[in-house]
Amino acid sequence: MLSEKSVIQLDLANTKKAMIVPAFETLRYRLSFPKSKAELLSMLDMGTLFTFRYHVWMKGHAPTNFAKWRTATTPYRVEWEADFEPYVVVRRDCPEYDRRFVGFGWNKVAHIMELDAQEYEFIVLPNAYMIHMPHAPSFDITKFRSNKQYRICLKTLKEEFQQDMSRRYGFAALKYLTAENNS
Repeated sequence: MLSEKSVIQLDLANTKKAMIVPAFETLRYRLSFPKSKAELLSMLDMGTLFTFRYHVWMKGHAPTNFAKWRTATTPYRVEWEADFEPYVVVRRDCPEYDRRFVGFGWNKVAHIMELDAQEYEFIVLPNAYMIHMPHAPSFDITKFRSNKQYRICLKTLKEEFQQDMSRRYGFAALKYLTAENNS
């Protein structure tokens, strides 16, 4: 849930901010969407909901700092980390997704790296959330999992993207290369 009031309060007119909508998921195909943060927290505590991809890819959303979010009443800033791929709300004029990454793999990670390189602030919204519902695997994730050539191609595109980042941002882009090598 994302309220218009919470967005307006952030004063996005002339700033570089990416508002993070904390993501959760359920393994149930039928779910009554929580009407409040308190209800969501109760569902989280009961095991009806989990932080998004907690069991599969914790790095993708860990910087959101869900422990802090539980009690947050005001937006808070988080720093970029390797493999960070939150769901964000941004101004219309922010950098577009890199068109190399279609299908499955690295589309959100590359976009968040680009935003970080352009000095966007990552702000977690304390009263907003989304819930991912279970569904059959997409064609592209099935290809990623089963096709070695798909994974090789994605690795090549990642390396090309990182080289482009180095050319555009110079020394500042080294943190992305270092982080990738350590993840």
